Amino acid sequence: MRIHIGCEMSFDFPQETPLIAMLNVHYSRASDLERPDFLTSNPPVPIESYRDSFGNWCNRLVAPPGRFTFGTDAVIRDPGTFEMGDLMAWQHEVRDLPSDTLLFLLPSRYCESDVLANEAWRLFGHTPLGVRRVQAVCDFVHNHIVFNYGNARPTRTAAEAYREQSGVCRDFAHLAVAFCRALNIPTRYCTGYISDIGTPKPWSSMDFAAWMEVYLGGRWHAFDPRNNAPRIGRIVIASGRDAADVPLTHIFGPGTLAGFKVWTDEVVE
Repeated sequence: MRIHIGCEMSFDFPQETPLIAMLNVHYSRASDLERPDFLTSNPPVPIESYRDSFGNWCNRLVAPPGRFTFGTDAVIRDPGTFEMGDLMAWQHEVRDLPSDTLLFLLPSRYCESDVLANEAWRLFGHTPLGVRRVQAVCDFVHNHIVFNYGNARPTRTAAEAYREQSGVCRDFAHLAVAFCRALNIPTRYCTGYISDIGTPKPWSSMDFAAWMEVYLGGRWHAFDPRNNAPRIGRIVIASGRDAADVPLTHIFGPGTLAGFKVWTDEVVE
């Protein structure tokens, strides 16, 4: 399957404003792109690209005053099948984990696994280890939080989402990440595209999505507590400890969002 992906964002800036945009497909899927998904802007400005400490591709630029629009556009090849989980993936003992996964056992800005540790063990300590324990976490979070765009808050933490029982996909992911880390399962936060291909219509307006990856059986596996079902066309952009590591944009100054579009559509031959 070929999927047309991309985004366009517009901001009104009162002055020259530096920003970082993290909107390119992750290097693990870069070979599936039919052409590079370069970031472009209107008006054009110099763009400096670099990799952050997690390997994510970032773009650094300075927006001029006034209306400024930027985005990406590409076609990516995808298997076109629903995701298949590995039901036999085992849970590692902490002492056996690779050193580069240990960071994803620690509390972070939005995932206070230390604060939620007692609740995590109370809720899930009796569940089987491995995939079934992670799925139990996803089932709980999926049913515990009510999706509500109107109640979104960029500073909501996992513990606050647990108490308030309301939020958007990042809140589902943060809470599940925190629970899994408290249960000694390395877990990282992911952001990217999730298509509606293969799901019943009508489809809502497309947006970027958040999910998580857990380290089981010697590799990383995607789990999605928001949708809690296999999807076609999950395309990662970035991963880190939580949303603080992988914001779509990080703006160093005042600015007003004036437009936002995301697309992920099957290309019909």
